[in-house]
Amino acid sequence: MGSRGHSTEEELETKEMDIRSLSSSRHHSQTEPYVHKVSVPPKQNLFKEFTATVKETFFSDDPLRSFKDQSRTRKLVLGVQAIFPILEWGRTYNLSKFRGDLIAGLTIASLCIPQDIGYAKLANLLPQYGLYSSFVPPLIYACMGSSRDIAIGPVAVVSLLLGTLLQNEIDSATHPAEYLRLAFTATFFAGITQATLGILRLGFLIDFLSHAAIVGFMGGAAITIALQQLKGFLGIQKFTKKSDIISVMKSVVDSAHHGWNWQTIVIGVIFLSFLLAAKFIGKKNRKYFWVPAIAPLISVILSTFFVYITRADKKGVAIVKHLEKGINPSSVHQIFFTGEYLAKGFKIGVVAGMIALTEASAIGRTFASMKDYQLDGNKEMVALGVMNVVGSMTSCYVTTGSFSRSAVNYMAGCQTAVSNIVMSGVVFLTLEFITPLFKYTPNVILAVIIINAVLGLIDFQAAILIWKIDKFDFVACMGAFFGVIFLSVEIGLLIAVSISFAKILLQVTRPRTAILGKIPRTTVYRNILQYPEATKVPGILIVRVDSAIYFSNSNYIKERILRWLNDEEERTKADYRPAIHSLIVEMSPVTDIDTSGIHALDELYRSLQKRDIQLVLANPGPVVIDKLHASKFATLIGEHRIFLTVADAVAACPLKVVEDA
Repeated sequence: MGSRGHSTEEELETKEMDIRSLSSSRHHSQTEPYVHKVSVPPKQNLFKEFTATVKETFFSDDPLRSFKDQSRTRKLVLGVQAIFPILEWGRTYNLSKFRGDLIAGLTIASLCIPQDIGYAKLANLLPQYGLYSSFVPPLIYACMGSSRDIAIGPVAVVSLLLGTLLQNEIDSATHPAEYLRLAFTATFFAGITQATLGILRLGFLIDFLSHAAIVGFMGGAAITIALQQLKGFLGIQKFTKKSDIISVMKSVVDSAHHGWNWQTIVIGVIFLSFLLAAKFIGKKNRKYFWVPAIAPLISVILSTFFVYITRADKKGVAIVKHLEKGINPSSVHQIFFTGEYLAKGFKIGVVAGMIALTEASAIGRTFASMKDYQLDGNKEMVALGVMNVVGSMTSCYVTTGSFSRSAVNYMAGCQTAVSNIVMSGVVFLTLEFITPLFKYTPNVILAVIIINAVLGLIDFQAAILIWKIDKFDFVACMGAFFGVIFLSVEIGLLIAVSISFAKILLQVTRPRTAILGKIPRTTVYRNILQYPEATKVPGILIVRVDSAIYFSNSNYIKERILRWLNDEEERTKADYRPAIHSLIVEMSPVTDIDTSGIHALDELYRSLQKRDIQLVLANPGPVVIDKLHASKFATLIGEHRIFLTVADAVAACPLKVVEDA
């Protein structure tokens, strides 16, 4: 009882101090200190306001800045350089830079050749189409792209996605010609989608796929790709065409007694161990970055030589057999521009193009920040789009930036996009002279190379960090991950996009609000949950709205504020504290308000009037205060009830009830 009495005395003493402090400030206010009113911004011309909004939305980077005060000839030169950046940086290119690009280009070429053959199989295409896709597209990108480090070519996730979506429309085994045509059609529309987004400056649309969803999608796709390689790794002849983990594992188990080939498994285990050891050496010491880069090509050479001298292909080891010699043939006439497959190609192309764009954008930004240079996202989209459109006409399928190759390119010391030209040159020589040597390359080595490559897409550290930072983001991550693994790649992607949109909608429709209290010995008011020492002002409830107020959340904000008020009134009655006579809404975080928002404030004001509580606003921004005056709401509540700071608002609130307490 003694301790409780002591506690009650302390609470009363604290309350009295708050009241005395407030009374003191009232007494000081009687000397009429200067209080700065909230300014209304000057009226803007409607056309200028609209122009400024459009410019900030679509041209926030001010792309025409370099054209100002230039002659016509100079503007023409700058325009051409904007489309083909190689003409700008090419003027300062020298032998020193070429040395770095040559080493980097040769290094990524040794990595891309075996990967391309394997990735083509993921897309259910013949091996040469993977090599075709690392010949023409890198040349186009080198001329039009603005990233110095990104390495262009087929990638595992896009290859799997494209193969799955195409297979849903046409069976590659029974109708290979139509399947190939649909692949070129999808690639064409993927390029059109990417270029259109860049030209219309709609690149911000790819940001709707959150980082967490991408991490989950990539991780799930990596496991799906690795599981599908069990067909080649175990030497299974009959294998499911479904991609979900249950179907794949059932197919593996069903073929265990008669479908596995032990010679294939031995080759796979040996070379997978070799590739993992090479990767470990490269991670352990960055000086040896070239070891994991050339390990796949060494594996192809050694395994091909081993199969050739032992004739292991006669004992059930599946081999590549035929790989078409020569550079890319034209495929313009194979694209579906009419017929039933046009719409299907468009749909697949849009999906594949967006995923490819997301991956390339993330890679480009990563390395640009590491080297401290600016990357024009819209130019990148145009470059990638043109690259895929031209690629679709030269027997290529969807290509984008490869993270593994770009990382090797960066560590090998690339200076410019010339490293892509060097890589393309090596692929050209391979297509012209070396492809017959791949005849005895075992399929298991391609499976091993893909497994080794996709393991890096599973980012455990990123998933753990997402869990620590944001649980809803983690749900998005896991939703995409399990959707890809247990259902399919396209459903996993749909889940990723859906959860990303759901998070945006949740944040927009259910914004945060907070009760503010006064930090002791200051005039600063902060969230009482963040600052437990902050004290509430007797008779006054201070609420902060942490979002713009739109039609989608205005009713919720109004109801949430009234719930805060009801809760506070119940507590004041229970504790015999002064009744609430003023509600202050802190509006610093409110960046904008629409007619629904003003209508909600009007309803809040009328509801408070009935309860004999006055509404006070603190620090509305320029857009908000302008709309409050335009709607006459400022006049309705009284301009003397709108203050620059919460402290000013508190000082101006009636003290009658507080002093009576």
